[in-house]
Amino acid sequence: MIISLVNLNLCAQEKYLKDVHETQQLSQQIVELFSKNKISQSFNQLALYWPLPESEIEQIKDKTIKYLNIVEQRFGKSIGILKVKNEAISDIAIRETYLIRYEITAIRVMFTYYKGNNGWIINTFKWDDAFTEEFK
Repeated sequence: MIISLVNLNLCAQEKYLKDVHETQQLSQQIVELFSKNKISQSFNQLALYWPLPESEIEQIKDKTIKYLNIVEQRFGKSIGILKVKNEAISDIAIRETYLIRYEITAIRVMFTYYKGNNGWIINTFKWDDAFTEEFK
């Protein structure tokens, strides 16, 4: 039983989003922070709703900081944000996709939310440079 309690405390997620509007607000906030290269702040917000162990979130954050600094060095500063699409599976899952535009390229940012008994949580957060897949 003690091990179970310790494991629960290692997860970062503390809160639930109450509706789709709140998921959209969180996604927009995170993308804006990302576009300003405020990665630590964005991961602090994500962690509140993302049931991953804190150590995993820290690792993802550290890698993201490293790679987004490379993106800025190679492709210039962020010049804007574009919401590409919303997708839903009934009323239990939502995926929101954004592009963060840079002077020479763009990166894709995707959020997948899942609705459990207590409300909405982040199931998956992902960013990559595969924005051309959005042409499909």
